[in-house]
Amino acid sequence: MASKVYFSDLRARNPEESTISKIQKLFDKAGFAEFLREGDLTAIKIHFGEYGSDGYINPVFVRQVVEKIRAAGAKPFVTDTNTLYSGSRHNSVDHLTTAIEHGFDYSVVRAPLIISDGLKSQNAADIEIGKKHFKSVKIGSDIAAADSMIVMSHFKGHIMAGFGGAIKNLAMGCAPASGKKEQHFPTSPHVVKEKCIGCQKCIKICPVGAPYLLGEVSMIDPNICISCGQCMEVCPAGAITIDWEHDIPNFLECLTEYAYGAVKGKEGKVGYINFLLKITPDCDCVPWSDAPIVPDIGILASKDPVALDQASYDLVNRQKGLINSSLQCNHEAGADKFKGAWPMIDGTHQLKYGEEIGFGSREYEFVDI
Repeated sequence: MASKVYFSDLRARNPEESTISKIQKLFDKAGFAEFLREGDLTAIKIHFGEYGSDGYINPVFVRQVVEKIRAAGAKPFVTDTNTLYSGSRHNSVDHLTTAIEHGFDYSVVRAPLIISDGLKSQNAADIEIGKKHFKSVKIGSDIAAADSMIVMSHFKGHIMAGFGGAIKNLAMGCAPASGKKEQHFPTSPHVVKEKCIGCQKCIKICPVGAPYLLGEVSMIDPNICISCGQCMEVCPAGAITIDWEHDIPNFLECLTEYAYGAVKGKEGKVGYINFLLKITPDCDCVPWSDAPIVPDIGILASKDPVALDQASYDLVNRQKGLINSSLQCNHEAGADKFKGAWPMIDGTHQLKYGEEIGFGSREYEFVDI
């Protein structure tokens, strides 16, 4: 059965058509207030952005959702979990500092910020799911304890998932470091010796010390590596790779099972909003924001994360790719822009698998408000 996906473009000629007004209308049209109850502790799952990135969702947009939740009688809090890799969000002190410096302060969003997996990512709940890769998954304790949730996702590309939307935001974003490690487990980064230039950037950035210098080239100890992918992102020579054909499908299935577990127990009490703005080739986890690969499109909302990500994916691919971007090919309208940025990855596997495990439907009814 097709799920409803509500869409609003970005055109505005009066105050009623402003972006903040459109977010409020999408919240209402998607029926999110219907599942909120008086006194609900409602998580707003957001990505605060790595320091140096500027593609994250505007905190003023988050405030619109906060106010809508309050109007329904629930109690919102804005949340994320700490990262597996080293960076500005590896522990709650640095994470909250980064969030506040990016504008996610109470005076702006009008809701408290809570890092749901604790100071050092040690607080997690085991959620039974009984799926192919995981019998249970680890979810940040405060997200697991929330009564309801609104998931606000910046739709963009991703170095290993192809693209990231609601599913990835749930999967990686709701898991503590140990859960993120479980999702990355199917991937095994290794060095192509002929390409390595011995710059040691991988050694400097690795949070667990897996890369080491052997003569003039780097190597990665598979017994230490946590497969976070940070070394791949910083390697200037593209010398670090994985088995794209075999590792990525399993990784995407693990990712999708974790997303499924992140909302288990909240059935019918989760709403999703995707922002198709500043659609960069990389996740907001990297400490930079590359040029967008397509023009800004609009905002979508749904109660079905699979349908929402499918609709977002389709809308992006209908656009003409921007020339001054990382797209290697597929610039024409209708071509897969995410494969144009990451040719080795079929990101739609997360959508196929999500439908297979009963997480949602790839069929959708598009409602333009």
